Amino acid sequence: MFMINFLKVLFSIVFVFMCYEVIDTSFHSNLFTEWDFLGGIPWMRATLWDFYANVLAIFCWVCYKEKSFALRILWLILLITLGSIATSLYILIGLFTLKPGETIKDLLIKQS
Repeated sequence: MFMINFLKVLFSIVFVFMCYEVIDTSFHSNLFTEWDFLGGIPWMRATLWDFYANVLAIFCWVCYKEKSFALRILWLILLITLGSIATSLYILIGLFTLKPGETIKDLLIKQS
């Protein structure tokens, strides 16, 4: 039970921090006006490829967990557009819907 509560706190912090970081950055910088500059930086391109490789791995897990095609597509869109915000939200939903007696193993492998 300690680990589940720890993960709830951890992913809640990640979720709130990333929401804050994205909103704060959006007020100070417009991604669309800076895209040409950012796209020219090799490390930015490598970071984007890395991000989408991670999205693919997480999406495979979501496809295993979710039976609904519509939910799979919704989570794909959220993962692509929101990144770690969507990932932490997906994990938090799973953690908060665990029934008493269920473990992290149930979170990871039990299908919805």
